[in-house]
Amino acid sequence: MKTVYHSAATRGHQDHGWLKANHSFSFANWHNPERVHFGALRVLNDDYIAAGTGFGTHPHDNMEIITIPLVGDLTHQDSMGHSAVICEGDIQVISAGTGIYHSEQNKRQDSQVELLQLWLFPNEQNVSPRYDQISIRDLKKENTFYQILSPNKEDEGSWIYQDAWMCLGDFTQETKTSYLLGKPNNGVYIFVIEGSAQIGGQTLSKKDALGVWDTPTIDFNVDKDSRILLIDVPLKF
Repeated sequence: MKTVYHSAATRGHQDHGWLKANHSFSFANWHNPERVHFGALRVLNDDYIAAGTGFGTHPHDNMEIITIPLVGDLTHQDSMGHSAVICEGDIQVISAGTGIYHSEQNKRQDSQVELLQLWLFPNEQNVSPRYDQISIRDLKKENTFYQILSPNKEDEGSWIYQDAWMCLGDFTQETKTSYLLGKPNNGVYIFVIEGSAQIGGQTLSKKDALGVWDTPTIDFNVDKDSRILLIDVPLKF
């Protein structure tokens, strides 16, 4: 098993006033040549958007975009005609394909919204843009990892144009568990949203991450009151 450790403190940090952003990989004005992507995972942004503000209309193409609000709700509008509220406990998936425009705003006027936004390189170029939004609450299982995204339309959760899987784990007690990778030669980027865990000899605390590859399974010792996101992606694509 091979690993790469990214502590929370080594991420890129940008403060735009209305937006406080933490970048696991090179993004916007922050560039680290050793942190450009992890396989097909291009972006993992941990964002805090001030009350009543947000991202104005902007374009994307040929990227799989996943948004997970952690605290609060976002309003969304796009050039495909969708107007929606992405609530805490939802996951939104956009396959940008041939190109879209969208905007995201903090719905609250009195408090910030916290969210994760991830971009993955697709395995098909120039597909017709698509939009999906589901409730993670309906999939939740305590003290184990549960799937929220896959390459398969028939599976639990949403789906994308990539041989990638995402799982969440919500742990209310100390737990020993393991994760079987979705595909040989994939790697897993492990991001601790809350709490802490031990993988091999590495301890991860809040907002730390660990990339793992060259193994079919990963064993976890997870501490009480922890939440962990697993991003299982091709390393070559």
